[in-house]
Amino acid sequence: MSGAPVLRVTDVDFVRDGNPILHDVSLTVRPGEHWALLGSNGAGKSTLLSLLGALAHPTRGTVEVLGELLGRVDMRRLRSHVGHVDPRHPLRSPLTVRDVVLTGLTNSVERVPRWSPTDDETARAGELIGLLGLGDRPEARWPVLSQGQRTRALIARSLMPRPRLLLLDEPATGLDVAGREQLIDRLDALAQAHPELATVLVTHHLEELPPGTTHAMLLRDGRCLAAGRAEDVLTGDEVSACFDHPVRLTRVDGRWSVRTRHPAAVR
Repeated sequence: MSGAPVLRVTDVDFVRDGNPILHDVSLTVRPGEHWALLGSNGAGKSTLLSLLGALAHPTRGTVEVLGELLGRVDMRRLRSHVGHVDPRHPLRSPLTVRDVVLTGLTNSVERVPRWSPTDDETARAGELIGLLGLGDRPEARWPVLSQGQRTRALIARSLMPRPRLLLLDEPATGLDVAGREQLIDRLDALAQAHPELATVLVTHHLEELPPGTTHAMLLRDGRCLAAGRAEDVLTGDEVSACFDHPVRLTRVDGRWSVRTRHPAAVR
Protein backbone atom coordinates (compact mmCIF):
# COMPACT_ATOMS: atom_id res chain seq x y z
CA MET A 1 0.00 0.00 0.00
CA SER A 2 1.01 3.61 -0.47
CA GLY A 3 0.86 6.42 2.08
CA ALA A 4 3.17 8.20 4.47
CA PRO A 5 5.52 5.75 6.20
CA VAL A 6 4.61 4.58 9.69
CA LEU A 7 8.30 3.84 10.25
CA ARG A 8 11.41 5.35 8.71
CA VAL A 9 14.86 4.26 9.92
CA THR A 10 17.80 5.99 8.23
CA ASP A 11 21.48 5.01 8.54
CA VAL A 12 21.11 3.85 12.15
CA ASP A 13 23.92 2.66 14.39
CA PHE A 14 23.31 1.45 17.93
CA VAL A 15 26.08 0.97 20.50
CA ARG A 16 25.53 -0.48 23.97
CA ASP A 17 28.28 -0.34 26.61
CA GLY A 18 30.83 0.25 23.89
CA ASN A 19 29.64 -2.74 21.83
CA PRO A 20 28.22 -2.04 18.35
CA ILE A 21 24.85 -3.80 17.95
CA LEU A 22 23.48 -2.24 14.75
CA HIS A 23 25.47 -0.81 11.83
CA ASP A 24 24.07 1.51 9.15
CA VAL A 25 20.55 0.03 9.13
CA SER A 26 17.76 1.65 7.09
CA LEU A 27 14.12 0.57 6.86
CA THR A 28 10.85 2.08 5.66
CA VAL A 29 7.47 0.55 6.56
CA ARG A 30 4.23 1.82 5.02
CA PRO A 31 0.58 1.27 5.98
CA GLY A 32 -0.66 -2.22 5.24
CA GLU A 33 2.81 -3.74 4.95
CA HIS A 34 3.71 -6.81 7.00
CA TRP A 35 7.44 -7.11 7.64
CA ALA A 36 9.48 -9.98 9.02
CA LEU A 37 12.82 -9.34 10.75
CA LEU A 38 14.93 -12.48 10.52
CA GLY A 39 18.39 -13.39 11.73
CA SER A 40 20.28 -15.61 14.12
CA ASN A 41 20.69 -14.96 17.85
CA GLY A 42 22.60 -11.72 18.40
CA ALA A 43 21.88 -10.37 14.92
CA GLY A 44 20.25 -7.22 16.34
CA LYS A 45 16.57 -8.01 15.69
CA SER A 46 15.26 -7.21 19.17
CA THR A 47 17.43 -4.09 19.39
CA LEU A 48 15.99 -2.82 16.12
CA LEU A 49 12.48 -3.61 17.36
CA SER A 50 13.12 -1.56 20.51
CA LEU A 51 13.96 1.43 18.31
CA LEU A 52 10.82 0.89 16.23
CA GLY A 53 8.77 0.76 19.42
CA ALA A 54 10.24 4.01 20.79
CA LEU A 55 11.89 2.13 23.66
CA ALA A 56 15.42 3.34 22.85
CA HIS A 57 17.24 6.04 20.89
CA PRO A 58 19.74 5.30 18.12
CA THR A 59 23.38 6.12 18.72
CA ARG A 60 23.63 7.57 15.22
CA GLY A 61 21.12 8.05 12.43
CA THR A 62 17.42 8.82 12.69
CA VAL A 63 14.26 6.90 13.57
CA GLU A 64 10.79 8.24 12.78
CA VAL A 65 7.83 6.42 14.33
CA LEU A 66 4.34 7.44 13.16
CA GLY A 67 5.84 10.63 11.75
CA GLU A 68 7.60 11.57 15.01
CA LEU A 69 11.39 11.84 15.20
CA LEU A 70 12.93 10.08 18.19
CA GLY A 71 14.79 12.63 20.29
CA ARG A 72 12.19 15.31 19.58
CA VAL A 73 9.08 13.65 20.99
CA ASP A 74 7.74 12.41 24.33
CA MET A 75 8.66 8.72 24.07
CA ARG A 76 6.04 7.62 26.58
CA ARG A 77 3.27 9.37 24.67
CA LEU A 78 4.48 7.94 21.37
CA ARG A 79 4.59 4.40 22.75
CA SER A 80 0.90 4.64 23.61
CA HIS A 81 0.18 4.77 19.86
CA VAL A 82 2.22 1.66 19.01
CA GLY A 83 0.95 -1.86 19.62
CA HIS A 84 3.93 -3.77 21.07
CA VAL A 85 3.36 -7.46 21.86
CA ASP A 86 5.86 -9.15 24.18
CA PRO A 87 5.01 -12.78 25.11
CA ARG A 88 6.90 -12.18 28.39
CA HIS A 89 4.06 -9.97 29.68
CA PRO A 90 4.66 -9.61 33.47
CA LEU A 91 1.05 -10.13 34.62
CA ARG A 92 0.76 -11.94 37.96
CA SER A 93 -2.93 -11.47 38.80
CA PRO A 94 -5.64 -13.92 37.65
CA LEU A 95 -7.33 -11.42 35.35
CA THR A 96 -9.85 -12.62 32.79
CA VAL A 97 -9.11 -12.46 29.08
CA ARG A 98 -11.51 -9.51 28.80
CA ASP A 99 -9.77 -7.61 31.61
CA VAL A 100 -6.33 -8.29 30.11
CA VAL A 101 -7.50 -6.90 26.78
CA LEU A 102 -9.04 -3.82 28.43
CA THR A 103 -5.71 -2.96 30.10
CA GLY A 104 -4.60 -1.97 26.61
CA LEU A 105 -6.64 1.21 27.07
CA THR A 106 -4.83 2.22 30.26
CA ASN A 107 -1.40 0.98 29.08
CA SER A 108 -1.03 -0.88 32.35
CA VAL A 109 -0.37 -4.49 33.36
CA GLU A 110 -3.12 -4.58 36.00
CA ARG A 111 -6.59 -3.04 36.01
CA VAL A 112 -6.38 0.59 37.12
CA PRO A 113 -8.31 1.20 40.39
CA ARG A 114 -11.59 3.08 40.02
CA TRP A 115 -11.38 2.96 36.20
CA SER A 116 -14.20 1.43 34.19
CA PRO A 117 -14.47 0.99 30.42
CA THR A 118 -17.37 2.41 28.48
CA ASP A 119 -19.91 0.15 26.84
CA ASP A 120 -18.30 0.85 23.47
CA GLU A 121 -14.85 -0.04 24.81
CA THR A 122 -16.15 -3.29 26.29
CA ALA A 123 -17.82 -4.11 22.97
CA ARG A 124 -14.57 -3.41 21.10
CA ALA A 125 -12.69 -5.70 23.48
CA GLY A 126 -15.21 -8.43 22.70
CA GLU A 127 -14.76 -7.93 18.94
CA LEU A 128 -10.99 -8.21 19.22
CA ILE A 129 -11.21 -11.25 21.48
CA GLY A 130 -13.34 -12.91 18.82
CA LEU A 131 -11.01 -11.86 16.00
CA LEU A 132 -8.07 -13.42 17.84
CA GLY A 133 -9.92 -16.72 18.22
CA LEU A 134 -10.79 -16.43 21.92
CA GLY A 135 -14.49 -15.69 21.57
CA ASP A 136 -15.41 -18.70 23.69
CA ARG A 137 -13.02 -17.74 26.52
CA PRO A 138 -13.58 -14.08 27.49
CA GLU A 139 -13.99 -15.04 31.17
CA ALA A 140 -11.08 -17.49 31.26
CA ARG A 141 -8.41 -16.41 33.73
CA TRP A 142 -4.79 -15.77 32.87
CA PRO A 143 -3.24 -18.63 34.88
CA VAL A 144 -5.28 -21.29 33.04
CA LEU A 145 -4.55 -20.02 29.52
CA SER A 146 -2.08 -21.77 27.26
CA GLN A 147 0.90 -19.79 26.01
CA GLY A 148 -0.74 -19.48 22.61
CA GLN A 149 -3.96 -18.16 24.12
CA ARG A 150 -1.99 -15.66 26.19
CA THR A 151 -0.16 -14.40 23.12
CA ARG A 152 -3.39 -13.93 21.21
CA ALA A 153 -4.95 -12.14 24.19
CA LEU A 154 -1.95 -9.79 24.26
CA ILE A 155 -2.35 -9.05 20.56
CA ALA A 156 -5.99 -8.13 21.19
CA ARG A 157 -4.84 -5.97 24.13
CA SER A 158 -2.34 -4.12 21.93
CA LEU A 159 -5.07 -3.30 19.41
CA MET A 160 -7.43 -1.61 21.88
CA PRO A 161 -5.99 1.92 21.35
CA ARG A 162 -6.38 1.45 17.54
CA PRO A 163 -2.66 1.65 16.72
CA ARG A 164 -1.40 2.08 13.16
CA LEU A 165 1.62 -0.10 13.92
CA LEU A 166 1.86 -3.52 15.58
CA LEU A 167 5.23 -4.94 16.71
CA LEU A 168 5.49 -8.66 17.49
CA ASP A 169 8.61 -9.89 19.29
CA GLU A 170 8.95 -13.63 18.62
CA PRO A 171 5.23 -14.27 19.23
CA ALA A 172 5.50 -18.02 18.55
CA THR A 173 8.09 -18.57 21.31
CA GLY A 174 7.14 -21.60 23.43
CA LEU A 175 4.16 -22.61 21.29
CA ASP A 176 3.40 -26.15 20.19
CA VAL A 177 2.35 -26.87 16.62
CA ALA A 178 -1.34 -26.23 17.27
CA GLY A 179 -0.62 -22.98 19.12
CA ARG A 180 1.67 -21.77 16.35
CA GLU A 181 -0.85 -22.54 13.62
CA GLN A 182 -3.70 -20.88 15.52
CA LEU A 183 -1.53 -17.78 15.97
CA ILE A 184 -0.63 -17.63 12.27
CA ASP A 185 -4.27 -18.05 11.25
CA ARG A 186 -5.29 -15.19 13.56
CA LEU A 187 -2.52 -12.91 12.29
CA ASP A 188 -3.76 -13.43 8.75
CA ALA A 189 -7.35 -12.73 9.84
CA LEU A 190 -6.13 -9.56 11.55
CA ALA A 191 -4.42 -8.34 8.37
CA GLN A 192 -7.62 -8.83 6.42
CA ALA A 193 -9.80 -7.13 9.05
CA HIS A 194 -7.46 -4.12 9.42
CA PRO A 195 -5.93 -3.52 5.97
CA GLU A 196 -4.21 -0.24 6.95
CA LEU A 197 -2.41 -1.75 9.95
CA ALA A 198 1.35 -2.21 9.50
CA THR A 199 3.12 -5.02 11.34
CA VAL A 200 6.73 -5.97 12.08
CA LEU A 201 7.34 -9.52 13.32
CA VAL A 202 10.65 -10.73 14.74
CA THR A 203 11.47 -14.43 14.42
CA HIS A 204 14.28 -16.92 13.86
CA HIS A 205 12.08 -19.28 11.88
CA LEU A 206 10.57 -18.82 8.42
CA GLU A 207 7.97 -21.47 9.26
CA GLU A 208 6.44 -18.97 11.71
CA LEU A 209 5.70 -16.35 9.04
CA PRO A 210 2.04 -15.79 8.10
CA PRO A 211 1.15 -16.14 4.40
CA GLY A 212 0.32 -12.41 4.38
CA THR A 213 3.96 -11.42 5.02
CA THR A 214 4.73 -8.80 2.37
CA HIS A 215 8.31 -7.72 3.17
CA ALA A 216 11.37 -9.01 4.97
CA MET A 217 14.71 -7.84 6.33
CA LEU A 218 17.60 -10.19 6.96
CA LEU A 219 20.05 -9.12 9.69
CA ARG A 220 23.48 -10.60 10.35
CA ASP A 221 25.92 -9.23 12.92
CA GLY A 222 23.88 -6.05 13.15
CA ARG A 223 23.95 -5.33 9.43
CA CYS A 224 21.16 -5.55 6.90
CA LEU A 225 21.96 -8.21 4.30
CA ALA A 226 18.77 -7.71 2.33
CA ALA A 227 15.45 -5.89 2.66
CA GLY A 228 12.42 -5.58 0.41
CA ARG A 229 9.57 -7.64 -0.98
CA ALA A 230 9.39 -11.02 0.74
CA GLU A 231 9.61 -13.00 -2.49
CA ASP A 232 12.81 -11.17 -3.42
CA VAL A 233 14.51 -11.38 -0.02
CA LEU A 234 13.48 -14.84 1.19
CA THR A 235 15.54 -16.91 -1.24
CA GLY A 236 17.85 -19.82 -0.57
CA ASP A 237 20.98 -17.79 -1.28
CA GLU A 238 19.97 -14.83 0.90
CA VAL A 239 18.80 -16.92 3.85
CA SER A 240 21.87 -19.16 3.59
CA ALA A 241 24.09 -16.09 3.85
CA CYS A 242 22.07 -14.72 6.75
CA PHE A 243 22.32 -17.88 8.87
CA ASP A 244 25.70 -19.05 7.52
CA HIS A 245 24.23 -22.40 6.53
CA PRO A 246 23.30 -23.73 3.07
CA VAL A 247 19.52 -24.04 2.86
CA ARG A 248 16.82 -24.29 0.23
CA LEU A 249 13.41 -22.70 0.65
CA THR A 250 10.04 -23.86 -0.56
CA ARG A 251 6.74 -22.02 -0.35
CA VAL A 252 3.35 -23.73 -0.46
CA ASP A 253 0.03 -21.90 0.06
CA GLY A 254 1.99 -18.84 1.14
CA ARG A 255 3.97 -20.65 3.87
CA TRP A 256 7.74 -21.13 3.83
CA SER A 257 9.70 -24.20 4.83
CA VAL A 258 13.48 -24.60 5.06
CA ARG A 259 15.76 -27.59 4.51
CA THR A 260 19.52 -28.01 4.38
CA ARG A 261 20.64 -27.70 0.78
CA HIS A 262 23.33 -30.41 0.94
CA PRO A 263 22.48 -32.78 3.81
CA ALA A 264 25.43 -35.09 3.05
CA ALA A 265 27.87 -32.21 3.54
CA VAL A 266 26.57 -31.32 7.01
CA ARG A 267 27.92 -33.17 10.03
